[in-house]
Amino acid sequence: MIKIYGIKNCGSVKKALNFLNTHNLEYEFIDFKKSTPTSEILESWLKNTTLEQLFNKKGTTYKKLNLKELSLDDKGIKEYLLKEPMLIKRPVIEYNKGILVGFSEELYKKNLL
Repeated sequence: MIKIYGIKNCGSVKKALNFLNTHNLEYEFIDFKKSTPTSEILESWLKNTTLEQLFNKKGTTYKKLNLKELSLDDKGIKEYLLKEPMLIKRPVIEYNKGILVGFSEELYKKNLL
């Protein structure tokens, strides 16, 4: 089963959910506001993607926390992703062959259909 992590009011998450619904794909939605990813989940994602791809440097949370000035190393980035899940680029989709980060209709068609 596909798992989609994010928040419902995020534009990219809305596009992803629309894609999944349009193609009649079954999924489980995990809301970052209700269920924060664990370190085990984060580490499993990092087997299939990079911290750079997961770490959302364009969002308001990144700017509010002034993280640019901190020059975080990988350990620091992981710590922030776990305590501030809004720093994770959305959506994160787990599927049988790995994960997809963000919304890309082309990648979704290639990997989920």
